[in-house]
Amino acid sequence: MTAATTPTTSSTAPAPTSIPAAAAWLGGLGLLPFLVPALLLWLGPADGRGMAWLALHAYAAVILSFIGAVHWGAALHEADSGHLWRAMGWSVLPALLAWVTLLMPHPQGVALLLLGFAAQYLMDRRAAAVGQLPVWYGRLRRVLTAGVVASLALALARGV
Repeated sequence: MTAATTPTTSSTAPAPTSIPAAAAWLGGLGLLPFLVPALLLWLGPADGRGMAWLALHAYAAVILSFIGAVHWGAALHEADSGHLWRAMGWSVLPALLAWVTLLMPHPQGVALLLLGFAAQYLMDRRAAAVGQLPVWYGRLRRVLTAGVVASLALALARGV
């Protein structure tokens, strides 16, 4: 094996139960593009609201697609074809939902994305509970989903 193909972790090492620092930091920083536009809708100039809605809506759609894809990645090692179809089938639904929301006016699209994030959290929690995803991932998703949902709800409370 070359250095480029040498595994960096052992497949027999126990999975960490605490949230890795990289995941915590990057996930936390990933909340900023949710929070900033939501705050700008309340505190920014009225003529900047359209851009704030666009930024929030587009980023939320991208991130919902991203976290849905985690289930595709987790299923790559799945030997049971039933589990494979369920995991991969679920993994594409958030991206499809996110795409549909981009065809909608911002408040309605963002409201649907909020529901999408809640549904994705439930799937992530279940997957972590049954060992398809690391235990720490379920805890990370709980915190991040709370931040996302709060930001989207704050924007929706402001209205257009």
